[in-house]
Amino acid sequence: MNTVNKEYKEILGDFLPSLGKPDRKWITTIIVLLMIIGIGLLAFVYQVIEGQVVTGMRDHVVLAVYIVNFIFFIGLSYAGALIAGVFHLAGINWGRPLLRMLEIVTLTSLIVGPIFILVCIGRPERFLYMFLYARIQSPLIWDVIAIVSDLFFCIVYLNFTYIKDFAKLRDCSELKVSNWRKKLYTIFSWGYNNTKAQEKLLNQALNIMAAIIIPTSIIAYSLLAWLFGMNQRVGWHNSIFAPYFVLTAVYSGIAILILIMWYYRKYFKLEKYITKEHFNYLGFTLLILSLFYGYFSFSEYITSWYNSQKTESILLSKFWDFSEYGTMFIFSNVFAAIIPIIIIAFPKFRSINSITITSALILIALWFKRYLIVVPSLETPYIPIQDTRMEWVHYSATWVEWLVTLAGVAFFVLVFVIMSKLAPIIPVSEMEEKARGIRFF
Repeated sequence: MNTVNKEYKEILGDFLPSLGKPDRKWITTIIVLLMIIGIGLLAFVYQVIEGQVVTGMRDHVVLAVYIVNFIFFIGLSYAGALIAGVFHLAGINWGRPLLRMLEIVTLTSLIVGPIFILVCIGRPERFLYMFLYARIQSPLIWDVIAIVSDLFFCIVYLNFTYIKDFAKLRDCSELKVSNWRKKLYTIFSWGYNNTKAQEKLLNQALNIMAAIIIPTSIIAYSLLAWLFGMNQRVGWHNSIFAPYFVLTAVYSGIAILILIMWYYRKYFKLEKYITKEHFNYLGFTLLILSLFYGYFSFSEYITSWYNSQKTESILLSKFWDFSEYGTMFIFSNVFAAIIPIIIIAFPKFRSINSITITSALILIALWFKRYLIVVPSLETPYIPIQDTRMEWVHYSATWVEWLVTLAGVAFFVLVFVIMSKLAPIIPVSEMEEKARGIRFF
């Protein structure tokens, strides 16, 4: 039978208060998040009843904030899977405390992202047609296959990473939780008793799944990029989109990981496990990625500028026009390509809080970047638009779209709040093995 050793009990002691009976603060947080999600659902129902006319989308701008959210969350998902897989296969010991955060980001984002596709289509009841009458020639179906495959792999991988902790929690007498929690630990520990044979098989399974999700994530997000790159629309027909999308996904993933680290470190008193070195390591990663992002952005815009097509010039002029997208364009480039270099490269400015604030600004900037990819291109067709209302040509999101977006963010946070109550947000079994000097594999 599995035994809970001394090292595990000592580490678990730091998490017992967060795993125990829900307190008033936790319950209030859940209620607030559920209310936000409920309001978003009501906004979606209103949209279904009244039609897409309640959104800012029209005949010309048929993809907008919903698709921007889809690209953003899917990027976070693939980034989380990619980074977690690399941490595991490379045996990066300092990354062990961060694995569970990355895995939850992966799964949650992979659920939230596709929901925005369902919200975006005018007839959501026809969503199943994508599976029933799919045409493999369509790049859209390629993306559906990639998302479904990645979702399956991520669920399996997440469950594998929880097995050791669930088995320990199942047998931990110090953990006073309800019977249904104990049954949950028993079911999803899959009879694991920490024998040498079981440990060997589980480690082999984790290695295989990590090796699978790394290329799957890269290919899946590249497929999403090709949905744009294979289109002849101005601003989209670009061979750099696939590596550009993968780069910005990893960039976003590191940034949100830093925000999550900061929150759990501060409010759950995890300074022992999430140290300043973690912020420095990931901060330097942001610095490197900001240089790559600046290079890719420059390459994209310089080729578009050199292009002699009039439509390309019109699109670029909108990025410098502050009455249109100038503010968003400047923000997305300054705060994603320049500010990280200034804050992180110089020790005088580098601290846990400054790295965290920079990460938050990077996330906003990269969301703006996705917006600049989608909306301005749709507003700039090759054939000039004539004799129509300008509000039909120029997109502006409505309250319905913002409420649905807020609900998606609330759901993302809700999963983290619930998952950190069911099991420690730090993989305690990994920390125990680290304390005993055991590598990943």
